[in-house]
Amino acid sequence: MRTGESKWVVLALLSLAIAGNYYAFDSVAPLAGLLHTQRGFSQSQIGLLNGVIGLPNIALSLVGGLVIDRFGAARAAVGTAAFCCVGAVLTAIGEPFGVMVLGRFLFGIGEETLLIALLAGVAQWFAAERAALAMSLLFSLARVGSYMADISPSWASGLYEGGWRPPLWLAAGLTGISFAAALAYWRLDRRRGGVVLGGRSMWAQMLDIGGFDRSYWYILTLNVLFASVFFPFRSTFAIAFFQDAKGLSLPQAGLVNSWVFFTAIFATPVFGRIADRFGHRAMLLTLGAALMPLTFATLAATDWSLWISTMMMGISFSVVPAVIWPATAMLVAPRRLGTAYGLINVLQSAGMAVCNLAAGWLNDASHAGAHNPGGYLPMLWLFGVLATLGFVATALLWARERGPAGHGLNAVIGEREEELLF
Repeated sequence: MRTGESKWVVLALLSLAIAGNYYAFDSVAPLAGLLHTQRGFSQSQIGLLNGVIGLPNIALSLVGGLVIDRFGAARAAVGTAAFCCVGAVLTAIGEPFGVMVLGRFLFGIGEETLLIALLAGVAQWFAAERAALAMSLLFSLARVGSYMADISPSWASGLYEGGWRPPLWLAAGLTGISFAAALAYWRLDRRRGGVVLGGRSMWAQMLDIGGFDRSYWYILTLNVLFASVFFPFRSTFAIAFFQDAKGLSLPQAGLVNSWVFFTAIFATPVFGRIADRFGHRAMLLTLGAALMPLTFATLAATDWSLWISTMMMGISFSVVPAVIWPATAMLVAPRRLGTAYGLINVLQSAGMAVCNLAAGWLNDASHAGAHNPGGYLPMLWLFGVLATLGFVATALLWARERGPAGHGLNAVIGEREEELLF
C-alpha cells in the first residue's frame, strides 16, 4: 500500500476508534430519565457520571501527552482504547452505583488520552499545515458516534424498552470495535516505522511547558472553556432540560440535541477545508466562539424555536474543533505536540468535571425539573458567562495573530501543498 493511500486508511481507523468512544461518552444523556425513574438517581448523580470522566485526566492527560511524545501515538492509542472498553463494560454492569462510577472513571482514564493520541497520529501522517481537513474528518466521524447516541431512543427503542442497562451494553460493544481499530492502526504504524514525536526524557518535556508562546495560552483558554461549557450541557443536561423546560418528549429532545452533532458531521470538514484553503484561522475561531454565549442567552431569555439555538451551537461546534486542533499544531514544535495537547486536555478535564458537578448542584439547589423549569436558569447563565470568557480569549488570539508576533494562522496552503494533500 502506497503512503498516500495508507494515510487515508489510518485516518479511517482513527475515526472509527474515536467514534465508538464518543458514542459511549454520550450514552448517559439519553438515559437520564430512565436512570432517574428506574434507579432514583438525582441530577447530581447523573452529573457525576459524566463529571467523573474528567477527574483522572486532570493529572493523566498531561502524563498521556508526555508518554505519546516519548513512546509514540499508536502504542498509546491501543492502551487507552483498552481502558475505555473495560470502563464501558463496568458502566453497563452498573450496580451498585459505585460500580457505574468506577466504570466511567476508568473510561475517563482512557478517553481523553486516546483523543490526544489520535490527534498526534493525524499530525504524524499529515503535515501540520495541511492537517485541518484531516482532523476535521476525524471529528466529523466522531460526531457520528455522538449523533447516534442522541437519537438512540428512536433507532434502538427496543433496547430502551428493556430498561437502562441494554443501551449501555450497546455502548460497551462499540468501544470494543474502537479497540480493534486502534490495534489495526498500531499494526500499520509499526509497519511504517512507528514514528515517535519526541523521544526525550519526560522531565525535559515537562520543563518545556513554560516556554509555550502566548498564542498557545489563548488557544488553550478557548479550548478549555469551550469544552467545559459544551459537553456538560449537550452530553449531560440538555435532553432533560428540553423535556422539562421546553415540553419535548424524550425522542424529540434527543433529536433536537442530536442535530448539533449531525450538523458537525458535515460542516466540520467544510470549515477545515476553508481553513486550509483560505487561512484566517484566528478569525474563524473568534466567529465560532461568539455563537456559544449567544446560544445560552437565547435558551435562557427567549421562547424562540429550539432549532435556532441548535443551529448556532452546531455551527460553533463545527468551526471550533475544525480549526483549533490543527492551529495548535502550528503554534508548537512537533516534538512538543503531545505535551501541548496533553496540557489542554488536563485543563479541559478539570473544567468538564467541575462544570458537570456545578451544573448538577445548581439544578438540585434550584429544584429544576418539569415542575419548575425556571430552576434551570442558573445553569444556563453559568454556561453563558464561561462561553463569553472563551470568546474574549479568542478575540485576543485574533488580535495577536494579526500582528508581528503571529504564527502563520492566517496562512493559506500553496497549490503544490494542496496537490499533495489529495
